[in-house]
Amino acid sequence: MASKPTLKRADSMAENMPDALRQSRYHMKRCFARYVGKGKRLIKLNHLMDEMEAVIEDKNERTKVLEGVLGYILCSTLEAVVIPPHVIFSIRSNPGFWEYVKVNADDLSVEAVTAAEYLKSKEMIYDENWAKDENALELNFSAFDFPTPRLTLSSSIGNGVSLVSKFLTTKLNGNPQTAQPLVDYLVSLNHQGEKLMITDALNTSTKLQMALILADVFLSALPRDTTYPNFELRFKEWGFEKGWGNTAEQVKDTMRALSEALEAPDPQNLAKFLGRLPTIFNVVIFSPHGYFGQSDVLGLPDTGGQVVYILDQVRALEEELLLRIKQQGLNMKPHILVVTRLIPDARGTKCDQEWEPINNTKHSTILRIPFRTEKGILNQWVSRFDIYPYLERFAQDATAKILENMEGKPDLIIGNYTDGNLVASLMAAKLGVTQATIAHALEKTKYDDSDVKWKELDPKYHFSCQFTADTISMNAADFIITSTYQEIAGSKDRPGQYESHIAFTLPGLYRVVSGINLFDPKFNIAAPGADQSVYFPYTERNKRLTSFHPAIEELLYTKQDNNEHIGFLADRKKPIIFSMARLDIVKNVSGLTEWFGKNKRLRSLVNLVIVAGFFDPSKSKDREEVAEIKKMHALIEKYQLKGQIRWIAAQNDRNRNGELYRCIADSKGAFVQPALYEAFGLTVIEAMNCGLPTFATNQGGPSEIIVDGVSGFHIDPNNGDESSNKIANFFEKCRDDSDYWYRISKAGLERINECYTWKIYANKVLNMGCIYSFWRQLNTEQKQAKQKYIQMYYNLEFRNLVKNVPIPSNEVQPPVSRALTRVPSTQSQCQEVTDSIEKILWIMRQRIHTREQ
Repeated sequence: MASKPTLKRADSMAENMPDALRQSRYHMKRCFARYVGKGKRLIKLNHLMDEMEAVIEDKNERTKVLEGVLGYILCSTLEAVVIPPHVIFSIRSNPGFWEYVKVNADDLSVEAVTAAEYLKSKEMIYDENWAKDENALELNFSAFDFPTPRLTLSSSIGNGVSLVSKFLTTKLNGNPQTAQPLVDYLVSLNHQGEKLMITDALNTSTKLQMALILADVFLSALPRDTTYPNFELRFKEWGFEKGWGNTAEQVKDTMRALSEALEAPDPQNLAKFLGRLPTIFNVVIFSPHGYFGQSDVLGLPDTGGQVVYILDQVRALEEELLLRIKQQGLNMKPHILVVTRLIPDARGTKCDQEWEPINNTKHSTILRIPFRTEKGILNQWVSRFDIYPYLERFAQDATAKILENMEGKPDLIIGNYTDGNLVASLMAAKLGVTQATIAHALEKTKYDDSDVKWKELDPKYHFSCQFTADTISMNAADFIITSTYQEIAGSKDRPGQYESHIAFTLPGLYRVVSGINLFDPKFNIAAPGADQSVYFPYTERNKRLTSFHPAIEELLYTKQDNNEHIGFLADRKKPIIFSMARLDIVKNVSGLTEWFGKNKRLRSLVNLVIVAGFFDPSKSKDREEVAEIKKMHALIEKYQLKGQIRWIAAQNDRNRNGELYRCIADSKGAFVQPALYEAFGLTVIEAMNCGLPTFATNQGGPSEIIVDGVSGFHIDPNNGDESSNKIANFFEKCRDDSDYWYRISKAGLERINECYTWKIYANKVLNMGCIYSFWRQLNTEQKQAKQKYIQMYYNLEFRNLVKNVPIPSNEVQPPVSRALTRVPSTQSQCQEVTDSIEKILWIMRQRIHTREQ
């Protein structure tokens, strides 16, 4: 790839391209003639380069072109649309920055085009009639963004709380009039009817500041550890309520933070004050799909790391909430509900139980709500790709149950994955509650061209529903929690998951000219950790779970096949490379198996242990898993791996899995995570916590967790030969240098303890909840305008799309009659909003009329 040359200051790619083409005009005329010579098509970067190489045969000439401005522009191109005589380039100069440039192959003239024009060109390949339809539905969510400053550097993406704090500081501005919204917010604070912080007696900035001065003088005369009840009555006389702190020192510190926010606000101090406010007590977390439970579920279809993530998240959030409530001087109890699906056919799990207390918590519970249709309750598991018809009713039933159980609204709603995020959006809109979303893994980046090829893929994956739901929830959310920067904005060479939603098209359905803005301050990064009571270093011998050792010995080394494992390890003296994941295409476990089978040097150095899925395809109901099971058996046979591979069925006991990691470390082995793309990589965190040197995909979050060559190693899942040789090189170096394995193991542990713990995560997320709750109230009108646009999109598009998803016939129990719950409509003060919505409503009516005909 070309190194980045110096472009003209402030020039766009379109402005630089004419000169660049002119400098290599002869070669470019031939190259562009070749591009358009094959007619309409979509060309990816690698094919652009291949065809250029075929035209410019002289290596020196080709190098000269690629090292110049033209080479940089071409290497920044993700794809190009060919509509002869034009080639339209989609250029990504940096994460979040996109340009679209049209070049005429006849005269090499250059023209900048809009995202809409680029998408229309792309649609010409797949649905020409629709591309030319003037009434095609076009969506632009940026028209309803809050009128706030935006981040401007790619490196700043994901620092949303920081930008919000800065903007709030400028808005409060240190005078009584501009500070009034903060005072109004404090007056409104209560928990289940009990007033907190201040009463109506302090309803102006001036009154509040005077009372704060009086309180500061009073508190300065008290011992620092004086508890709040000792001066509570005096504070009530002055207009103060509970919530400031549990001791005189804590109360004074909080009050001084507020005084500074009112008089001379600065972002750091304001964020500190907002984070201390008693605004979050009740939290609802949605995760409908899969088998959500605390035991016997991992490895079942659609059930993996997200279950572990959420359960650990809940424990961390409850612990942090208890600490905060105590420090606020309150005696309330937090309440966290994890809302998932109740599955009558629970396959031996507790997924058919409505309520289940969460282990190692005091105030957190799993609530299961069944999927209902007009005919009754759905009995069996449903794939995450087929889940959409049930979500609206699920949201209605869940909302009613939550309000009953919590005796009021939750303070924060958190969604997980496409389905959970959509349900969270519906409930948050209905109740007017602060909403966060966690995507974990957006499917759009996993499957090439899944947007333009949606008609081809929809019968299997229903991407039209999924992409619509994702676009709704990411725009409805008050803030978005991501685990890594790459999840948002990708890397230099690969767009991020959210970035792929900036502009895309589903030909024949709709085009999105602005789906999400990566520079929106709603984006934040909060990396999770692993449960360190379960995943601790192999060196902590006094904590080791030795009772599991006989079972792990049998799991790894016995030669007889059974229902739990097949294959055997003939030479148990070899170290083990180990992988544990769901058995699907993206996790690429079969890819690792093939790398191992092909690399004789690696096979001579190590054994391979795989923990994934089932062995018998008839036991799986997941179509991808069935295909991968068959592929695994074929690879074992093709490369004659018997005696060198142990394939273990999915393991559900976390404590035994933690000890399994440590036993692999005892063998001086390594963990390998070979996914084609991984949003975060929880197993990477688990393995490194146990002291196991780790090789992980360079596509996604693991590339941020691991410092390559220092605390572990990056591997390229698209280059098996290179990756398998990198693993072999490591083990050869360990053989020649006995300390090398220990150095990598120690560096991995240090990396985890510095950056990836649940305590850090919980503190960040609750601070976000406090800050964005105030931000939401400050921007009520703009929020309502955007919500109305989202509501229209949901009602007229998503509801129609879910009708195409088949519903299984195996249903039991009659449905409970309940009125359809709608997202509440809101009034907009902005004429532009009304005009835009009226236009789209007209387009949708025309489309519906056409369908009926």
